[in-house]
Amino acid sequence: MTLISKVFAEGASDVVGTITNPLAGTYGSATGGGLILFLTNIIRVFFVVAGIVAFLNFIIAGFQYMTAAGDSKALQSAWDRIWQSLLGLILIVGSFALAALFGFLIFGHADFILNPQIYGPK
Repeated sequence: MTLISKVFAEGASDVVGTITNPLAGTYGSATGGGLILFLTNIIRVFFVVAGIVAFLNFIIAGFQYMTAAGDSKALQSAWDRIWQSLLGLILIVGSFALAALFGFLIFGHADFILNPQIYGPK
């Protein structure tokens, strides 16, 4: 005679159940989520905002250069701003290349971090 017997819920064969990893989401679909997809979305938004800011700064610097009217300090300030904008754009493009490289090395897909899908609430 047994005094202890296992009791399972209907159709369940595991008492503990399954544990899902919160760091690993589903790649390529909105189901799953996870920390990886959240960080990927933040990186994508950062790239877009940084590109827009650098582009607007470049336009403002060009306008500043055109309206300098021969003033050497204003011309130097405009050239400095143009070079800083170009350097910012180069850094953004370099970060895209690094994101693609890290995405390939870590996740096996070069476009994992750069995939242009932004996931939101259902």
